[in-house]
Amino acid sequence: MKIKDDALVTLIESYTREAGVRELERQIAALCRATAAEIAENKRKSATVGSTQVAKILGPLQYESEVALRTSTPGVATGLAYTPVGGEVLFVESTRLPGSGQLILTGQLGDVMKESAQTAWSVLKSLALTDMKNTKSELIRQLAQTLGDTKTIGKQDLHVHVPAGAVPKDGPSAGLAIYTSIASLLSGRSVRPDLAMTGEITLRGLVLPIGGVKEKVLAAKQAGIRTVILPERNRKNLVDLPKDALRGIKFEFVRHVDKAMKIALENNR
Repeated sequence: MKIKDDALVTLIESYTREAGVRELERQIAALCRATAAEIAENKRKSATVGSTQVAKILGPLQYESEVALRTSTPGVATGLAYTPVGGEVLFVESTRLPGSGQLILTGQLGDVMKESAQTAWSVLKSLALTDMKNTKSELIRQLAQTLGDTKTIGKQDLHVHVPAGAVPKDGPSAGLAIYTSIASLLSGRSVRPDLAMTGEITLRGLVLPIGGVKEKVLAAKQAGIRTVILPERNRKNLVDLPKDALRGIKFEFVRHVDKAMKIALENNR
């Protein structure tokens, strides 16, 4: 019996979700038992298992990547998260609806991630309503026009959702992705679909360093991301990554949300 490399990749990506390899071992054993049964029944003398045969033997895919959700619709941004099973791509969706100026957060978010969302919303309102007259950014002017004034804000609710609601999510590193999602919604400009980001933000709009850079970059590469926005202070962490992980990915380092928006939004009409 021979198991092809593409079959192993399918097993890892679609039938296992853990930090170790015990579940992978169980799935490989299931392939072996199925093949052994066919040999015992004289249906075949040997077998070569590829990715197409895996689903026939093990059944439907158990885990599907959220990369399929990636879209160019305004209000959707791609973030990078660190989980117990490694790095993962996550999506942040934002929408507006009539209400009383509330910020609605869904997707089983932890307290730290909820605070990041609140910070992102406060930074956006501050930039748009305070710096409107002095800014040179076309994006900020658009946001100011969309928000209008404090009375307009008070008549609308902002709903931020992170899909895969059954999976707990927490940490401050999604702050930049949440900020970008809201800015994309209010400006009507979509985020580049080949771009992902990670970073904590402050009320001044500064982008702070985060952990798990290696795992997040590997997740981005696996998802087909071509550009990754990282905090400037995480530049030094790239030395820990293997050269294969760096190949094909362009890294943009930012200190402030303004630069991140120029990369993600301002050239994308």
